[in-house]
Amino acid sequence: MEFAILDWIQAHLRCGFLDAVLPAVSWTSNHGEIWILLAVLLLLFRKTRRQGATVALALVMDLVCCNLTLKPLIGRVRPFTVNTAVQLLIEAPLDASFPSGHTAVSFAAVFALRAGGSPLWKPALALASVIAFSRLYLYVHWPTDVLAGILLGAALGQLAGVMVKRLMERMEKKR
Repeated sequence: MEFAILDWIQAHLRCGFLDAVLPAVSWTSNHGEIWILLAVLLLLFRKTRRQGATVALALVMDLVCCNLTLKPLIGRVRPFTVNTAVQLLIEAPLDASFPSGHTAVSFAAVFALRAGGSPLWKPALALASVIAFSRLYLYVHWPTDVLAGILLGAALGQLAGVMVKRLMERMEKKR
C-alpha cells in the first residue's frame, strides 16, 4: 500500500515545477536549519524568548529521539533502495528511513510554537506540511515514516511547551 501511495504521487503529481521547488523546500530542513534559525531569532528578543526556548528544546529533544535513537534502532530501508527504477532529484540520504527526520523536526517546531503561544505556528504548519509532502514526492520516505514524524514531532513540541512553562514558573517563584 505504501508503494501505491508513492507511485501514485510519481505518476500523477510529478512535474517540472515541483521537481524544482520541492528539493529546495526539503533542503531548508536537511539538518533542521530553518527551525534552528527561527529558534535563534526568537531567543534574541525578550518578548519572544520563551517561544524560542520552547522551539530550541523541542529541536534538541527531536534530535535525540529521532536521529540518535529511533533511526539507528529501527534501521528501516528507504523506498528508493527497494524501487531502484525511481530517479532521485536529491542526493540519496544515507541514514535510516523511520521516522522522517525532516518531518519530525518541522512538526516539533510547529507544536512548540503553538504551545508557546506564538502566532507563527500557522505559517510554520504550512511550511512543515510542504516539507513532509516533499519527502514523499522525492521518494526518500515511506508514508508511515512521514506519519510517524508528524506524531513524534507534535508530541515533542507539546512536551517542550509544558517543560518550558514549568521551568519559567519555577524561575518566577524564585524571584
